[in-house]
Amino acid sequence: MIATPALAEWDEDNWLWNIIGPERLALGDEFGCHGYEGVDIREDPLVVEDCRDYLVGFTDSSRWGKNPVSFGHPNGAVMAETATSLQNAGFSIIGDMIEGDSHSLELVQRTTSLEKGQADLDALENAEADSLISIYWIARWYDVKIREDKGAISLLESQDIWFTTWGEWHGHRDSSESFNRILNSEPTTQSYQISNFDDSNWDVPGTALFEWSEAPNQILFDGESALLIPTSQRHLITGVRPIEGGAFITAAPGVTIDLIFDTANVSVSKTPQTTFNGLHHSVTIVGHHVTNLHEWSSDFYNSPLRFTWLIERPAALEMNWHLPVIAIAVLIATPATIKWLVARDQESQNVGPVDTDTL
Repeated sequence: MIATPALAEWDEDNWLWNIIGPERLALGDEFGCHGYEGVDIREDPLVVEDCRDYLVGFTDSSRWGKNPVSFGHPNGAVMAETATSLQNAGFSIIGDMIEGDSHSLELVQRTTSLEKGQADLDALENAEADSLISIYWIARWYDVKIREDKGAISLLESQDIWFTTWGEWHGHRDSSESFNRILNSEPTTQSYQISNFDDSNWDVPGTALFEWSEAPNQILFDGESALLIPTSQRHLITGVRPIEGGAFITAAPGVTIDLIFDTANVSVSKTPQTTFNGLHHSVTIVGHHVTNLHEWSSDFYNSPLRFTWLIERPAALEMNWHLPVIAIAVLIATPATIKWLVARDQESQNVGPVDTDTL
């Protein structure tokens, strides 16, 4: 097994904890991992845990949980040993150009790119209902700055879709499938709760479509009136969005949902929802090889889009110690050279001497 390179060879992106990182986290973005710059995790699996520790040393991974769950795997096949390293480090989701077996890891495949001229607008316009559209983004390739496709961005921002992240989408799906009815002593109250609450998991809310033969006169979350979710809401929040004959109810794991009716024995059905708030499908922009969060996010400060940032620890800039030596030598030699050139010029033109100390 190849040892992880010495700490001295690696830099840190201070934007993770300074201004931009906290802002993106509060907006609902996710921070995952992409390893160490220039290191292939299939050759050096130790960087999987190292990248995780680097990230959590500076920021939570999501507003729903501390530890990262998403990892950018190199394109191609996933080796069983690599999958084990990822799972042991707590990662459960990989992407996004994977071939073959994912070895029980959740798999997200790339839909298209946000690079100018590369976006597949047809795929964005005709996405399947309840699908997750994962869009590749990289701000720089070596020394080349990549331009984003503003047409694709405008199209996405105009659609009635859920803006989410890899981890949030999967966590919401799992929670949505875990609504269970719980017992209570009131015959006119039906109570429900998402049962997959676990301190080791992200605390992501889930959504179910509740339909009833009689509308409840009150819906409570842990004894408090549930907030109303606007139809236009495209970022995950908890609450209730009423529709004819029912409501989309989005709640966090462990919260008790009480439907209070005027009569007993009201018929109620619930259907798990893959997509939040009854929206058509979901979209996330995935920042790959993010070594400088400011550079990767600077074009999207006022955008409603949400990002899965795959953080990569940057390599430290290598100092060529020959350059400072050369610079010092040039500084020392320059005055003497100027004096010699002036003296030579005076001699050739037969002019009187000049005090070169004044030059």
